[in-house]
Amino acid sequence: MADWVVYVAMPFVAAALGYVTKRIAIEMMFRPLRFVGIPHTFLGWQGVVPRNAERMIRIAAEMLTTRLVDAREVFARVDPDRLAHELETALLVEVDAITRSVMARHHPGLWETLPVLAQDVIVKQVQAGAPDAVRKIVETLHDTVDQVLDIKELAVDVLRRDPALMVRLIKDVSRPEMAFIARSGIYFGFALGVVQTLVWALTKQPLVLPLFGMCIGWFTDWLAIKLVFFPRERRFGFQGVFQRRRDEVAEQYGALVAREVVTVPNILDSVLNGPRADRLRALVDRVVRETVDNQVRLARPLVATAIGSHRLEAMKQDAALLAVERLPDTVRHAEAYLAETFDVGNTIAGKMRDLTRVEYEELLRPAFRRDEWKLIAVGAIIGFAVGELQVLLLH
Repeated sequence: MADWVVYVAMPFVAAALGYVTKRIAIEMMFRPLRFVGIPHTFLGWQGVVPRNAERMIRIAAEMLTTRLVDAREVFARVDPDRLAHELETALLVEVDAITRSVMARHHPGLWETLPVLAQDVIVKQVQAGAPDAVRKIVETLHDTVDQVLDIKELAVDVLRRDPALMVRLIKDVSRPEMAFIARSGIYFGFALGVVQTLVWALTKQPLVLPLFGMCIGWFTDWLAIKLVFFPRERRFGFQGVFQRRRDEVAEQYGALVAREVVTVPNILDSVLNGPRADRLRALVDRVVRETVDNQVRLARPLVATAIGSHRLEAMKQDAALLAVERLPDTVRHAEAYLAETFDVGNTIAGKMRDLTRVEYEELLRPAFRRDEWKLIAVGAIIGFAVGELQVLLLH
């Protein structure tokens, strides 16, 4: 009777072993974020994705910029008039503050002696040119946005600043695949457990259990990972889980990137503080100068006499610097419009559907490729150890 209990239990133990080794492999993919153990040795572990974050970031950024997001295409959707309308209230407030600040700094005596009504007239005159300034900047960026915005560098910078974000992108997109890997361990483990039971019944050799345990851990890990991606095309009614979910992944990945990476605040931060920031500042500086010149054109001789040409130039320069400095707070009022207009999520989802099977696979495959043998090896080691434990319990 005891032998029959052992024989019946073996396939279930193997199924549990298959599941446990898969769960451990999945956890080892993503955890821990930092290396835990003795540095510069093999005595420790860091999650596969965090350890390879830099390489995966570069791969993800390359995919984004070469196949999924075109800065010029996205920015071309912005309507200059609509953006000026969205920013109207914020522009009035900011121009008011900038004008008063510049005048008080460069000509305090004259400004303080002017009646409040006269000050307001000057402010309103400058405010009148603000919408045109916005339109000029947007129209210029339609053709030159790739000169001020490097989306690849933006993506790399955002993902590098937050290592957990790369983990989140992979983990959220691959959640069904991870669940499939865990479930498959039960099925494959049970099937191999039946074979193990037959071999054990015929041989009663102690070595059978640890060897089969090792094979269950190794083979089920290897097969589960392969079935996530292969076959790429449907064959005999089956297709790799990740390939089969292409439309769902496209929408999910696009939404994640739009929400976490290529956001309006991140774009603004990149163009203001990134490697090409000087180009945007030069554009804003030129447009602000032109706007001021247009507003004082009729009274330019009088202004030049009252203020002086050198001081007027310094005032325009200060106005441009303040405009750039206040740009994030100003644009924030149009963030919802820009996010909707850029439509990064749907843009990415649409282009992902046009990728080849191999290109699409590269969204997730790099997370496994380099270190999957380690995950498989861990499964084999755990399987061997559980087999040895079974031998000890049976004796």
